[in-house]
Amino acid sequence: MSIAPFQALACPLDGDPLLRDGAVWRCAAGHSFDVARQGYTHLLPVQNKRSRDPGDSKEMVAARRRFLNAGFYQPVADAVSQAVLGHPQPGTVINCLDAGCGEGYYLRELAAAAGERLSMFMLGVDISRWAVLAAAKQDLRPNWVVASNAGLPVLPQTIDRLLCLFGFPVYAEFARVLKPGGELLLAEAGADHLRELREIIYPSLKPGRAPSKAAPEGFFHLGTDTVRYTLDLVAVEQVTDLLAMTPHLYRAGAVGLAKAAALKTLAVTVDVRLLRFGRQ
Repeated sequence: MSIAPFQALACPLDGDPLLRDGAVWRCAAGHSFDVARQGYTHLLPVQNKRSRDPGDSKEMVAARRRFLNAGFYQPVADAVSQAVLGHPQPGTVINCLDAGCGEGYYLRELAAAAGERLSMFMLGVDISRWAVLAAAKQDLRPNWVVASNAGLPVLPQTIDRLLCLFGFPVYAEFARVLKPGGELLLAEAGADHLRELREIIYPSLKPGRAPSKAAPEGFFHLGTDTVRYTLDLVAVEQVTDLLAMTPHLYRAGAVGLAKAAALKTLAVTVDVRLLRFGRQ
């Protein structure tokens, strides 16, 4: 039983299978993609970029790495691992993709939870090269790829478990790469997620988005769980990192950011919904 890199990659230019030859991935048409010395591969064609450096910035990734590695979201990671692993039979093999993997925290926690119980072939995809670089630096067992959820460089029907945690789901692509009977796990912010921080940085709060009752096309509901607890931040750096790793850093105005910068401690609610869907 082991953790190993997922290999069924597809060429982002023509969709043909990619085969690894040393430090290069190649397809039959001759397209080639180098594996960076840090251990990740860039499979996002320049014509598919919407900006020069898309996705999370280097600073945002660093803040998220510090915050998550400190264990503040450990209950969320534990719930994700339980939803993915369940109670596997001996000899189980799972191909797992984290679409929007960030700096790889949840895949690392999943690998730790799997232990010696089963074999997992892991792939982490993110549009931010800074995120993928950080993920590769922390664990080289999964395959780490710079790519977009809108065009996953993955062969059809090769994934057993697909994670999209606080990311941007593209259900048609997810349905394409999942095996029939495969499962999709989404994590999204609940109505009270980080409420105390949001009350400080915004003049008023918008109503929370109600969870959709309809399953995405091509999927059916398997269940919904909630992870909810209070997080006590007792250092200025912890509060700063929490804000810096979220989109609120860019959405809040100058007054709200100044209020957040003055905080020395903060008790904040974590409220996360985990939604499981089966592939029809």
